[in-house]
Amino acid sequence: MGKIVSPTDRRDRSGGHLSSADATSLYAANRSSAAERKYLNHEERRRVLAATDHLALRPALFALTLAWSGARISEVLALTPRSFQIEQSLIAIVTLKRRRWCVREVPIPPALMQMLALEFSLADIQRGQMNEGDRLWAMSRTTAWRVVKRVMAHAGISGRGACPRGLRHSFGVGTLQAGVPITLLQRWLGHARLSTTEIYTNVIGPEEFAFASQFWMRSK
Repeated sequence: MGKIVSPTDRRDRSGGHLSSADATSLYAANRSSAAERKYLNHEERRRVLAATDHLALRPALFALTLAWSGARISEVLALTPRSFQIEQSLIAIVTLKRRRWCVREVPIPPALMQMLALEFSLADIQRGQMNEGDRLWAMSRTTAWRVVKRVMAHAGISGRGACPRGLRHSFGVGTLQAGVPITLLQRWLGHARLSTTEIYTNVIGPEEFAFASQFWMRSK
């Protein structure tokens, strides 16, 4: 499954409310006041995608859909067969963190779309042969969290990034570093304000590393 690579509230994991700074940063202070990263880097994300092979197919597809759509866990749980455009490899996601009802279309890898279509008989359902209003994953948020935590454990990931939000943050960081325009990422993530999406520009990218490498070479 990993070979495809080629929450609506403001609470932390302990149940406490996040401060505004905590909610708009990719780092959090731990008990020693050190900065703890809340996103997965490229190598960690690769390991998580590969670790989905340890799950049964439907939980694995859930984790992969989270990772490749950048959606919130509740948004993926709300998906039904009519949410998918199979040929275009698009998912229509209802943005659940907006006051007004809003839908955004997000592309996913065609290989993942084909696996979803096959496992959930999406084409047959969309042709009216079965009920198309049922959710694909009929599990609770708690169970969905456990699926993600299981994948993280198999991948050897721990800390603040080992959660669904860590996958969402890694999607934001990775797409920007791949050259996706920030306004497009804003739409894919369902952010009402561009300033929210801009937190992902704070992560050092390949271009910045190249500049630093030039400095190191000249300093020898």
